[in-house]
Amino acid sequence: MGRRSDHSRDEIRRMALAAAQRRLESGGLPALTARSVADDIGYAVGTLYNLFDNLDMLVVHVNGATLDMLHDELAPTVTGKSPDSDLAAMLAAYLRFLTEKGHLWGALFEHRRPGDSAPLPDWYLAKVARVLGVLESALRPLFPDDDAAGCAQAARVLWASLHGICSLGETGKLPIISAQSVADMANSLVENYVAGLRVRQANPRAAGE
Repeated sequence: MGRRSDHSRDEIRRMALAAAQRRLESGGLPALTARSVADDIGYAVGTLYNLFDNLDMLVVHVNGATLDMLHDELAPTVTGKSPDSDLAAMLAAYLRFLTEKGHLWGALFEHRRPGDSAPLPDWYLAKVARVLGVLESALRPLFPDDDAAGCAQAARVLWASLHGICSLGETGKLPIISAQSVADMANSLVENYVAGLRVRQANPRAAGE
């Protein structure tokens, strides 16, 4: 029988999120169940479901916290001195986060929501946008002042491309297509993408043909 009056609702919620995060850090999504989290905090599963609609929403909240951690790792790398140095520093921080928090990083992309789930809440989408905003800030000098939309699109394309390389590395499938390391391939992607953006900025007419 779980305890029911030792902590306030907010305290139990924080305990549950911390326990879920520990479960993810140690074993990834397979290690995270409602029963395991409830057992870890000493409360009944029913208490957990009074705080979160279901396990899916518990994962969404933990992933939201992961996005905050990722933002806090990446944001200090943008100094505004040059896109090249900022992006190099950001990529190093991103790869370091992946190495140190691999299961949490994986849960951001591996979590599959039930088909009947409600759309992701606005607060979660705002966290995603905040992380992408760091990359936009690093890329912004490569775009005209009136092309914020182009910068935002470039940030998303680059982020998705980096994710592909990192995912291949995490699943051990990168050697199938390349002998390069994740870091080498990621740096090559960023360097060539930035070079292409510079060409486009210098000669927009040729880039559009």
